[in-house]
Amino acid sequence: MKPLHTLHAPGGETLALHDWPLEHGRAKAVVVLVHGLGEHAGRYAHVAGHLNAWGFAVRAVDHHGHGASSGARGGLPTANRLLDDLALVVDDTRAACPGLPLVLLGHSLGGLVAASFVARAVRPVDALVLSSPALDAGLSGFQRFLIATLSRLAPDLRVSNGLDLKYLSHDPAVAPVYRDDPLCHDRIGARLARFLADEGAVVLAAAPTWHVPTLLIYAGDDRLVSPAGSRAFATAAPASVVSTICFPAHYHEIFNESDAAPVFDTLQRWLAERFPAP
Repeated sequence: MKPLHTLHAPGGETLALHDWPLEHGRAKAVVVLVHGLGEHAGRYAHVAGHLNAWGFAVRAVDHHGHGASSGARGGLPTANRLLDDLALVVDDTRAACPGLPLVLLGHSLGGLVAASFVARAVRPVDALVLSSPALDAGLSGFQRFLIATLSRLAPDLRVSNGLDLKYLSHDPAVAPVYRDDPLCHDRIGARLARFLADEGAVVLAAAPTWHVPTLLIYAGDDRLVSPAGSRAFATAAPASVVSTICFPAHYHEIFNESDAAPVFDTLQRWLAERFPAP
């Protein structure tokens, strides 16, 4: 999927925006996909296909330093750049799809970004879906101290993100495709690492007063993101607002699992309840 167009971000940077519109009829809502660490929005074409079939228009952006967007791979020029960029995407989507409800769907790092976006009330959204969100990076106290120090002393330093690709999915085809994808990378900078380390606490602090209808779906056997973050959020948030489903045997990429059908069924039912056909 080629970018629909390019959004211009601060500092002369550009963001690659992807679009999967409905071919016929009016959409129930527009879903903005927010991808994970090291990957890009094009990996969600199959998710967009399901959403289109259910009557939803879909947009997605490659994060700064990811995919076809500009920027050093895995780097961030400012601490809140991912939130600022998502605000640009939401504003552009509201303008492109006037009158349509807007749903954020974030996976992993993208789930953290989307949840933080709601927690900080950067822009109003109508609903939120979190897929294996990185609400708990599972870091030790020393690792957090090291990240905080590096983000001050060497904010542009980038190292391997350490993701073990065999734990993406039980489907043996997923990891090799990811590894051979020229738009995927394994870099992470100090600022991005600190965002991952610290921002989950912002989301959890906001959880008791959560008011945006949210579906939280996560992998119970996740080896890349700690499921404890999702469990903590589900416990703290109002059950009347946040619907939570754990897939206990799934690895991290629940939409790419060998048994992804229950995940898509859960998502379809939740969206259908909130966004009936126009």
